[in-house]
Amino acid sequence: MYLSSASTEKLAPGTYPDDLLASFAPRLIAWQRVHGRHDLPWQNTRDPYRIWLSEIMLQQTQVSTVIPYYGRFLERFPTVGALAAAPIDDVMALWAGLGYYSRARNLYRCAQVVAEEHGGQFPSTVEGLAELPGIGRSTAAAIASFAFGARATILDGNVKRVLARVFGVEGFPGEKRVENAMWTLAESLVPGADASDADVSAYTQGLMDLGATLCTRGKPDCERCPFADDCVAKTTGRQRQLPAARPKKAVPTRRTWMLVLLDGDAVMLEKRPPTGIWGGLWSLPEAAGEAALAERALMFGATAKASPLAPLTHTFTHFKLDIEPRVVEFEHKGAALMANEGETVWVALREIDAYGVPAPVRKLLDSLRGSLI
Repeated sequence: MYLSSASTEKLAPGTYPDDLLASFAPRLIAWQRVHGRHDLPWQNTRDPYRIWLSEIMLQQTQVSTVIPYYGRFLERFPTVGALAAAPIDDVMALWAGLGYYSRARNLYRCAQVVAEEHGGQFPSTVEGLAELPGIGRSTAAAIASFAFGARATILDGNVKRVLARVFGVEGFPGEKRVENAMWTLAESLVPGADASDADVSAYTQGLMDLGATLCTRGKPDCERCPFADDCVAKTTGRQRQLPAARPKKAVPTRRTWMLVLLDGDAVMLEKRPPTGIWGGLWSLPEAAGEAALAERALMFGATAKASPLAPLTHTFTHFKLDIEPRVVEFEHKGAALMANEGETVWVALREIDAYGVPAPVRKLLDSLRGSLI
């Protein structure tokens, strides 16, 4: 142990032991080469398109969830040009269920910018990559490191957790002051000019691997960590306190009513606005209450009284959404009216896979389909 618990409390950001600062990268690289992950689908390549795609998908999403989406995307869009030329609805349909849909919209915009303004080639510098839609400072560094061997640091959630614990960085990492201190620390740890491109990639991957496999949020496996003897969190018994948790705020709850219009085995879907919650996806018509929903039903020629379905709740990052579904079945097939041509569509329940539908709506429709079979 290099610091006592008392001295840890007084440690100012940036005043870390020189021996740990100097040995951090070599120790991490050595650990990653033996114990890190080496068989993920997006590893062992220098293709910036594949690396970029994986990095965007991995933002706030677990590896196990991303892998099948990554494979389907590459099969449908093998190049950035293919992605840029595809209809946005095809992109959203493949992304459906992965969440954080602004990533998909930015992914599509980024592909178009790369294809149209960069001749289909990704910029090779952190600065150039960071100017593209949906690519922030940390993601740009990851792409530049893996694809081009750039000596740049990443600072995603996993890395923040590793640095906070190993070096005893106090405060919530989402706070600007703390985040700036972490960037300064992270930049000081990057391998120098004498390191090979392979070393740089191993270091960057090691930061990701350590946070994802050992230095996890809930139950860190400290005994297997290469920094166990030096880690402030371990030596002071503060694994649960570092990094500091987000200050608690009351999570608001919103409520919406969704209209399930059935015409035989088909359901009405409505295109959502391009921005906001579920932007660009196909969903069910919504309203702010029973009366407003009844008025929307009349727009589509539905005169029968709506019947309630089991309510469901979907949790977003900053709020919860209570969904009250109401179903109306047309007595005579083909009696339904179309409204807002291009923004509404009738889809057979068995063909929902072809449309980008939010996860809770998909769950609702799958349940409904099961009851109709």
